[in-house]
Amino acid sequence: MHRVFISYHHDNDQYYKDYLVTLGERYGIFLDRSVDTGDIPEDLSDQRIREIIRDRYLRDSTVTIVLVGTETKHRKHVDWEIHSSMYDGAINKRSGVLVINLPSTGSVDIYAPYGEEEKRLYPDITSWTSINNRGEYERLYPHMPVRLIDNLLKQEVAISVTPWRRINHFSLSFLIEAAFKNRSQCKYDLSRPMRRANS
Repeated sequence: MHRVFISYHHDNDQYYKDYLVTLGERYGIFLDRSVDTGDIPEDLSDQRIREIIRDRYLRDSTVTIVLVGTETKHRKHVDWEIHSSMYDGAINKRSGVLVINLPSTGSVDIYAPYGEEEKRLYPDITSWTSINNRGEYERLYPHMPVRLIDNLLKQEVAISVTPWRRINHFSLSFLIEAAFKNRSQCKYDLSRPMRRANS
């Protein structure tokens, strides 16, 4: 069973995080290693909060699921969590990343970097196209955090993107396993400075 960190906007999207954890536990897909509201005192400095997230919560996780809602891309903690998940550090190692677009985003588009095996999760889709420019990613995924788009543009990075309505125990298990298996090959782009504030 994989150890999974779920990055999300706590105020808006807690329901989806809770549902995902219940699904993961019920089918033995993953163990939750996420930060819950109140786990970290809010009066700590930004640097200390980043250290706690990285060294205590991401330390033993191998896959990060980013739940993308309408406000997710504006949250500094989400950006730090994504950055730390992609960073291959001394304490926490690089994780695989999976993106799930929540219903609030209206996004139904799928990005399937693992080829035909992954495309079998979506038998109703008979025509697939490639995306190779930022403008198209931003059009398809207007609520996607920019750090994720930076990495979707890289051929050396595999990040699946799927809408919430496509998640079930079978698809979730496949997508987590694929992210886990490919995490060490991902050459993430970490050049963007970490977000300093929510917007």
